[in-house]
Amino acid sequence: MNTARDLNPDQLRSLLHFYADSGVEWLLEEEAVDRIAEFEAMRATRGVVPQREAAPVPQAPARAPARQEQPRPAAAAPLTNVAIPDSQAVAEAELAASSARSLDELRTAMEAFNGCNLKTSARCLVFAEGKAKPAVMVIGAMPNAEDDRDGQPFSGRQGAMLDRMLAGIGLARADLLITNVVPWRPPGNRPPSQREADICRPFIERQIALAEPNHLLVLGNFAARFLFRSNDTIHQLRGEWREITISGRNIPAFATLHPQDLATAPISKRLAWQDLLAFRAGLSG
Repeated sequence: MNTARDLNPDQLRSLLHFYADSGVEWLLEEEAVDRIAEFEAMRATRGVVPQREAAPVPQAPARAPARQEQPRPAAAAPLTNVAIPDSQAVAEAELAASSARSLDELRTAMEAFNGCNLKTSARCLVFAEGKAKPAVMVIGAMPNAEDDRDGQPFSGRQGAMLDRMLAGIGLARADLLITNVVPWRPPGNRPPSQREADICRPFIERQIALAEPNHLLVLGNFAARFLFRSNDTIHQLRGEWREITISGRNIPAFATLHPQDLATAPISKRLAWQDLLAFRAGLSG
């Protein structure tokens, strides 16, 4: 059986990404090991070993005093690529976002930004995709494993379901701008922490400001709470028009269930369909 020592860095990196895509967060041994029993057996074994008499130690001839070794310089701390989220990282994100004058510039700024821990575990940045100045902007929560692999938002099975949802009310992906609140996939698809969300906020708000959409369609619990700055659940926030203010501009926003919610609980599809019809009616009104 191969061990980590048998793999070169590229193979080991690919293996770790495979584990992350599979949702593995802790590495354990294949079989449970009873360390207490091991210790007791070791102690019992040591207890039956007969004690040997100590042999006389011959006197060593006197030696010249040993040369005093010079103290060695302390080893430099290993460099790490892990960013620690703090208030400085939020300030750096705000500066990077505000300096971008187009979506292309914003993407470049986000690719160069190293202030969020999520970037160190994700394969790539998953940036907004679609029409640069859309009438409708669709915003989800965060990339999943398929998005992280392809580098595109809603690229896999959830993307196919979203396409069907939009097609049902006469909207096509090519006419929209689709993105996520958080642009890097968290390990194991866990929810982003509050600090991680705070660091990502300037980037998503700048995306909205640069795209200048007429309406927002917000998908899922995390994205709705984030954009509406609310602690209510998606079932309390869905189905109603609200306004959010971005760069001094009020934008009508409407929340509904995320495609993942519908895959987990298919019975919720009827609620999503009601929401989509109400959203479509709001676009025409």
